Amino acid sequence: MARSLILFAALGATAAYAQETPAPVRAVVQSASPEASGGKPSEVRLNGLKVSPGLRQHRNMADDDIPAFMDGDSIDGDPAGEITITGNAQLRRIDTVLKGDRINYNQATGDMVSEGNARLMRDGSLVTGPNLLYNADNQTGYVEKPNFWLGANGASGRAEYGDIFSRSRMRLTDVVYTGCACEKPAWYIDSSKVDLDFDENEGVARNAVLYFKGVPILASPYLTFPIKQERKSGFLLPTYGTTSRGGFDFSLPYYFNLHPQYDMTLTPRFLSKRGTMLGGEFRYLGATYSGEIAGTYLGSDNVTGEKRWLYSARHRQTLGGGFYFDWDLNGVSDDDYFRDISTVGLNEAYTTYLTRSGRFGWGSTYWQAYVEATSYQTLQDPDAPLTPQYDRLPSFYLRGARYNWNGLDAEWETTATRFSRPLYLNVTDRSWANGDRLMSYPTISFPIVRPGWYITPKAGVHMTQYHTDWPGALRGNPRVQSRTLPILSLDSGMTFERDTTLFGKSSIQTLEPRLYYLHVPYRDQETLPIYDTALSNFSFAQAFDENIYSGGWDRIANANQVTLGLTSRWLDANTGFERLSLSGAQRLYFTDQRVTLPGEVPRTGVRSDFLVGAEAAITDTLSTQVTAQYNPHTDNWERSVISARWRPQRLATIAASYRYQRIPPENTPYVPPGREQISVSAQWPFSRHWFGVGRVDYSLQESRSTQSIAGLEYKSDCCWAARVVFQRYAVSVNEANTGIFFQLELSGLGSLGTNPMNLLSRSVTGYEEVTDPVRSSTSFERYE
Repeated sequence: MARSLILFAALGATAAYAQETPAPVRAVVQSASPEASGGKPSEVRLNGLKVSPGLRQHRNMADDDIPAFMDGDSIDGDPAGEITITGNAQLRRIDTVLKGDRINYNQATGDMVSEGNARLMRDGSLVTGPNLLYNADNQTGYVEKPNFWLGANGASGRAEYGDIFSRSRMRLTDVVYTGCACEKPAWYIDSSKVDLDFDENEGVARNAVLYFKGVPILASPYLTFPIKQERKSGFLLPTYGTTSRGGFDFSLPYYFNLHPQYDMTLTPRFLSKRGTMLGGEFRYLGATYSGEIAGTYLGSDNVTGEKRWLYSARHRQTLGGGFYFDWDLNGVSDDDYFRDISTVGLNEAYTTYLTRSGRFGWGSTYWQAYVEATSYQTLQDPDAPLTPQYDRLPSFYLRGARYNWNGLDAEWETTATRFSRPLYLNVTDRSWANGDRLMSYPTISFPIVRPGWYITPKAGVHMTQYHTDWPGALRGNPRVQSRTLPILSLDSGMTFERDTTLFGKSSIQTLEPRLYYLHVPYRDQETLPIYDTALSNFSFAQAFDENIYSGGWDRIANANQVTLGLTSRWLDANTGFERLSLSGAQRLYFTDQRVTLPGEVPRTGVRSDFLVGAEAAITDTLSTQVTAQYNPHTDNWERSVISARWRPQRLATIAASYRYQRIPPENTPYVPPGREQISVSAQWPFSRHWFGVGRVDYSLQESRSTQSIAGLEYKSDCCWAARVVFQRYAVSVNEANTGIFFQLELSGLGSLGTNPMNLLSRSVTGYEEVTDPVRSSTSFERYE
């Protein structure tokens, strides 16, 4: 029979010859539902082009209704329904394609036998072999010496024999499996038997051995792995490393894919110096809620002899009608938990406070309200003791805001809080008094914004009332006190532009002066308690703020002052990219400071420190930033930050910074402690395959390194990468922890060892993963 294309209905034996289609000038598109278009096809004229739906799956067709298409050099048939296709034979359905040198198709039984160069394609997966039998009705069969490629994850392999049990289940015997797409895979799994279940997303390999570069590195009598890029229950690859305080650290997590909306991970963990501990995490997600619960438990620490544990629970819930509630609960067994048993590769030793809070709230377009209870666990360092924070048991919050209300912006914020922590009868510090604080602060402003300039007058009244439980030494102070302060401000600015050049390139330069006036009358606040208020650092943002104190405003500084600011920018005339920015600001005081925190030295000068800043993109790859605070009265630089970053290409970046905070005079509380630190981080390619990463934080004041990271990464041409990372960091004033982590990353399988990516991404400025991102696959992989 001459080469032809024959259409066989799933239940019929009628043959129809396809005719060559002329060049289309009109497309006919059948509606998905005949009723939608009155049972008639709709016509679309496209001037010689035909509408194509593209590659898509037809999921709503019964198997009996799916037609089969046959093609070959010759096709022979008999009345019994036995059809033989020879020469480039193929049999197609929308869900399956079978090819071979010769195909026998029995329409009555559904058996399809492909002899010579057999190829079976289904859902992006491909199986080839010398001979293959497949039953289209019950979707079973077998294949001899199959080679296979899985469309779901790009894995491939070969076997001696393959049984097809159903559309979703398959068994392979004497298998070599790999997720590496290289011509010579860097890694593979050799197994006596592999069962694949596509519906359950599970592959089970028995007597499996993992080979890397031909060397066995892991063996298991029973190994499960996901077939698709989806979640699946089973053991995760182990993590391991070593630290000076914990010793050799080995974890073997087991993942439970309990439900599409929740899962759990249990992690047995062995620390050679501490003992064996168990960790777990449970996550859940719903239409109106989400959360996670995590914890660890060590029955007896080999060093301390004590129980060590950690817990964390977070939940977020919406109730409808604008109502919601959430909680965030955290705790550890002792102050040294994060110093002794930190997560491998993470520096958690600087954790000083853990929060336990719960909140119930409501929100609408103009109003937000909630009631919250919050307590803190303070983790003390004996060499640098901390003052515990006040618990808020409870706190009520109400805020209303209406913007552009006949040109006005109105805001009203109200809080009522009960502050509590252990009292000491002999203290004279007002920050040790428990009590209640009611605060209300309504404001109204009238922004006037025009092209090139703006002016915003604002007025508010800050009202506060205290009910204080003074300890013994302070009981002479009044228990009930009130404070009412009007706060008036005027914010204004302008923007000028001109055409200019910068480094020989056309640019637009702006000049942006800003003037901010603030008036707050004096009120005696010496006898008010201090709950959550601190002196703010002087900065560009704080220079235009209403109070020099942050937090709950237990102190509101008197003010009659003007802040002058000036910024100039150079923007690329073609792209708008900011090449250079220069800024400066200073306050002018018309009255002395009379309100202070206990022990604070009041300001007496008529001018504040100078604030200066500069940012420059010197080239497309080199950028710098400088901010500094200069005291003209003492001729000292109070604070400064200088940083630069060079990124000439992908996977190549060098960043450096210098931070300075002048050491304050003795007996000056509320002033940040002195600090002088240099930080350098880098990621740099040594060759096409080798990369170095590192960071050093060095304290010039303490003459020691507070953190050091050094790593070496190797990226192969295909399928694998390896890295080793060394880390040393301070866990207290006089102690440090040292760790070393190894990782072997096998594309398509996972990683062996400790994952240092979080550490590198957080510590090395601009760090990028050396491995290429995994390409997403579809069900039409290897479509023929």
